Amino acid sequence: METILVVDDEESIRLSLEGILLDEGFRALFASNGEDAIRMVQEEDPDLILLDIWMPGIDGMETLARIKESRPNQPVIMMSGHGTIETAVKATRLGAYDFIEKPLSLEKILLSIQNAMKVGHLMAENQALKAKINKEHEMIGESRPIMQLKKQIDIAAPSNGWVLITGENGTGKELVARAIHHQSTRSKQTFVEVNCAAIPEELIESELFGHEKGAFTGATTARKGKFDQANNGTLFLDEIGDMSLKTQAKILRILQERKFERVGGNRTIEVDVRVIAATNKNLESEIREGSFREDLYFRLNVLPFHVPPLRERKEDIQRLASHFLNYFCSQESRDIKSMSANALQALAQYNWPGNIRELKNLIERMVIMTPEQLIEYDHLPASIRNVTGNNHAEISLGDISVTSYRDAKELFEKQFLRQKLEENSWNISRTAEEIGLERSNLHRKIKAYGLEANRN
Repeated sequence: METILVVDDEESIRLSLEGILLDEGFRALFASNGEDAIRMVQEEDPDLILLDIWMPGIDGMETLARIKESRPNQPVIMMSGHGTIETAVKATRLGAYDFIEKPLSLEKILLSIQNAMKVGHLMAENQALKAKINKEHEMIGESRPIMQLKKQIDIAAPSNGWVLITGENGTGKELVARAIHHQSTRSKQTFVEVNCAAIPEELIESELFGHEKGAFTGATTARKGKFDQANNGTLFLDEIGDMSLKTQAKILRILQERKFERVGGNRTIEVDVRVIAATNKNLESEIREGSFREDLYFRLNVLPFHVPPLRERKEDIQRLASHFLNYFCSQESRDIKSMSANALQALAQYNWPGNIRELKNLIERMVIMTPEQLIEYDHLPASIRNVTGNNHAEISLGDISVTSYRDAKELFEKQFLRQKLEENSWNISRTAEEIGLERSNLHRKIKAYGLEANRN
């Protein structure tokens, strides 16, 4: 039963509203002055407040302001027999949902109550959803590298400095970006994410800057871009190392001038956006090779963050595994499963080339595919069970001679991909998921290394 607190110094008003509210199935509470109302709000947690403006002691406006200080989302309907437009505007600015004039109309007050209740429910659902999202994006771990990273976030987040996050695929760069946004002064504004690697080159300018109607074939209406959408908030540019030099130049201009034009337009749009960029590439090497602009790198790298790979924070693996177990059991509406000590030890010994994403995908698979409540060592994939000591199925370069770091890296990557493809019976989707690589990227690497031709 929903509770409504009526605050009015006139007993006749309280009595008439009591009958109406009880008939409509509400629980009714009453206060005759602002001081009692403020106390009852804290004690009773009402779903809605009907608040008179003219009362002895502190009036309704001051009562409203004090209630909103401690409970900003509290739905309040103001009532007055001496209402003016100025009073109604002031009440609205203080956070009142509606303003009703006396004598009260039964039909109008019930309609206002119903609408205010709906808004209250939506706000509660929104808060619950935000809490759930924040929980899902929580940074799990207490290892030294992660504690240092969290400390850096605490220091840098409240500023407006641009951020560059580096780290291997699947390490949780997006979590760091969201943590920075959540702890920043822009936390109540929009967080907009763009995966630069997933957008075709011919569409990325339209995606980032928007376009005007008729700008190109298929542009039947004008459309806001990601910079527009993130105005006053945070724009997260993931995999920025995959942007073309042309797009990099336009991004640099926006960062310098804080304004841009949409594709096909000539109107200048000003924005206030905090940019957080992330990449799994070594941008300094990309600069030397001419595929990334040095001026953009220095513009973004005001606040550098590096997310450690999972193999450098192995003490967090069991905690992460438990977190994902609880999460996926909840998502799949299953009883909470657990893992045996041997299984957890095997996870801790594995090197996790796909990092947290690989661990997360594995736990989801175990939750779905393991019928027992206890996930045992034998339930784990062969690639993890075959771990010896702390070295997971190490790939040796053997007697092959290489003369440069780049050649050695390419050779290792080729052998690593062949091994993972064989472990997954050449299932491209499953392999990409396990190693934390986009399916399209894996296809390109298979073609580049000629692995398909060497398939047994």
